[in-house]
Amino acid sequence: MNAISRQADPIEDYIAALTAALHGPARPKARMMEEIRDGLADTVAAHTRDGMPYRRAAHRAVREFGTPDELVPSCQRELTITQARHTARAVALTAPFLIACWYLAQTADHDQTWQLPHTAQLLAVHLAGVATVAALLAAATLATTGTLARWLPTPHRLPLAVAWTGTTASVAMAVATLALATASVLATNWPLLAFACVLAAASHAMVAASARACRRCARIPTTHPTVSRLRD
Repeated sequence: MNAISRQADPIEDYIAALTAALHGPARPKARMMEEIRDGLADTVAAHTRDGMPYRRAAHRAVREFGTPDELVPSCQRELTITQARHTARAVALTAPFLIACWYLAQTADHDQTWQLPHTAQLLAVHLAGVATVAALLAAATLATTGTLARWLPTPHRLPLAVAWTGTTASVAMAVATLALATASVLATNWPLLAFACVLAAASHAMVAASARACRRCARIPTTHPTVSRLRD
């Protein structure tokens, strides 16, 4: 096997084709590819123990495993659900920061003639409400794709719903960042609002990236509505 180059190895060619076709979180995807590679290696080892040449054993193992086109839908569905869980977790973890921003805005000193800071703070309150709803939906998603998945099938369109929930939350965080930045410039107690602005900006960056990846995965066609979940 050492004399066979990576490019000419049927197993590595198979893994490369799957890797290129699949989209999802890097670590779960790498684990999935490693599991498939191990399964193919075990099959090849079983054939070579019976005296079959390596290349012939490798081609046979690939045929028995199924073509990449046959394997991609179920693998992609699994990665999509995993990405949805990542996005839901990001929303659930960062939404409290936006609520904290609301609290900081409420406790800031408003003793001034400018009306814009007060308006910005009211906007932050409404956006915090959006973040709260998104966090509740995210928690429900984690339960649906986690413990409850043992008894209930995961809705086929759930990843897309999670993607847009994350997108909505990230937009709310971006608007809150701008509102708090404006308020911090005009408010007397600007360090407090500036800190709230930083929290909102960091939350937006985290959720926006995850939601974007989730939208990409959710748009990829799959054919199997329920498959086993990657535990992350």
